[in-house]
Amino acid sequence: MEEDIIIQISNHIKEKRREKNITVQELAVRANVSKGLISQIENSRTVPSLIVLIDIIKALDIDLNVFFKDIHNKSKQSVILVKRKNEYEHFEKEHATGFHYQRVFTQFITQSTVDIVILELEPDASRPMVETEAFEYKYILSGEIAYHFDDQVINLSKGDSLLFDGRLPHTPKNLGTETASILVIYFFEEKK
Repeated sequence: MEEDIIIQISNHIKEKRREKNITVQELAVRANVSKGLISQIENSRTVPSLIVLIDIIKALDIDLNVFFKDIHNKSKQSVILVKRKNEYEHFEKEHATGFHYQRVFTQFITQSTVDIVILELEPDASRPMVETEAFEYKYILSGEIAYHFDDQVINLSKGDSLLFDGRLPHTPKNLGTETASILVIYFFEEKK
């Protein structure tokens, strides 16, 4: 199972439990598992066995086909993923006060090197299209950016993010009159 599917299943269990006003403890009793296991599954900290997963879905009184119909492999999506700040998924981990988690992107990558940089882009900065042998994640810290690809331009504001295959020709352009800042994370896959 790919990591994004595991997260979708975890989130779906939590959503359905909350929709039905069932506590973690109640679900655990109904599914004949521990409260801690339900919590770990909902927080994507463990992967349930198929039998346990089926027991949990049945305990939620949901048809298996209905439960799985919205869960899909995201690898069929476009190679450029845009997420606006208001689309980030808020979630909780355990019972903590004052901790506000937002899942921006989850991408399963094995055998890779991660390079994290801050890019400051002057208003008049320019360069030709480039290609990188990596997946690239961009998070706009400040400013307004237009990301140019061969056949499209994506405008991004502070708090927006972008994930794409760096082998696509691309370049950013600062749309403002001040320096813009971008958090950039490169995921380089190890060559075999």
